[in-house]
Amino acid sequence: MTYPSTNDYLRETVLSATPAQLVTMLYDRLLLDLARAEAAQSEENWVAAGAHLLHAQDIITELANSLDVDAWAGGRDLLALYTYLGSRLIAANVQRDVRITRECSEHLGPLRWAWLAAAEGLASSGTPTAEQGIAVVA
Repeated sequence: MTYPSTNDYLRETVLSATPAQLVTMLYDRLLLDLARAEAAQSEENWVAAGAHLLHAQDIITELANSLDVDAWAGGRDLLALYTYLGSRLIAANVQRDVRITRECSEHLGPLRWAWLAAAEGLASSGTPTAEQGIAVVA
């Protein structure tokens, strides 16, 4: 008997996720990258810190690129925040500054919880609406 691998399970999870759940997953990974980068920076392991910060930048770019700024009133503000955070992640990496990494985590933590609440709200109510903030994901 063959058992599914962790990668198989992860692929199926992603393929079956709603757009809101996918955004939440991106935030989860983004915050994990930042926690790992912070730990690596604290240990002065700049190679590992850089790798985690670069992956975090990739996620911010993906979130920004998938954002439909016209779908809801806060779309442009969220894009501005993503742009700011992208530049701060670059600074955290170049300057090797753990305080900047923490700053990014502090901005992103509440957003992750907001997306999680929205995703859970959608799961119980059905169709996404712009008022629920989910229509921002293409």
